[in-house]
Amino acid sequence: MLTLHYATGTISIAVAIALEEAGLPYETIKVDFASAEQTQAPYLALNPKGRVPLLVLEDGTRLTETGALLDYIAAIAPGGGLLPEDPVLAAHVRGVMYYLASTMHVAHAHRMRGSRWATRQESFDDMTAKVPENMAACGAYLNEHALMGDYVAGDRPSIADPYLFTGLNWMEGDGAPLAAHPRLAGFMDRMNQRDSVMAIRQKGLR
Repeated sequence: MLTLHYATGTISIAVAIALEEAGLPYETIKVDFASAEQTQAPYLALNPKGRVPLLVLEDGTRLTETGALLDYIAAIAPGGGLLPEDPVLAAHVRGVMYYLASTMHVAHAHRMRGSRWATRQESFDDMTAKVPENMAACGAYLNEHALMGDYVAGDRPSIADPYLFTGLNWMEGDGAPLAAHPRLAGFMDRMNQRDSVMAIRQKGLR
């Protein structure tokens, strides 16, 4: 069985949603960020990056990076239709995921993880102050360009949709109200009603 190492409130939840969408059996192990478990030797022995998600396969192979895990899920569960067969749509799906990883996730992390990029408190304060503006800009871009219909690839979810859903959940806490982006707000309503999202809530993953 697949084993997902996750932390609540992090992008690792996107992988859990995708596993639910694909109908794949999995178990979870919570990484306690409050006690900095991700920085301690036992977890670092599994994932030297000290991050989540980490997906451990049945043979012990360890996979990291959200986009890579989502691509892996689509590959091993092709019947789930989580990656469009059309190469242009598939590229759009991956383009949205890469934007989330390289731009939105970084903008969000500036609020509480400034030590990744700077060392002085005034630098941390400046980065934090910029977060609402940057996250609002991310929301505006995604509102106009991410969705090809009800979902990223059109009328059915793809691997990009759990990723987008998880990232958008950060916006309110980052001072960038989701209500300013009506297409994204509608997307969130649809995702919140999906069985996959309700399942992870019932499992206490969010």
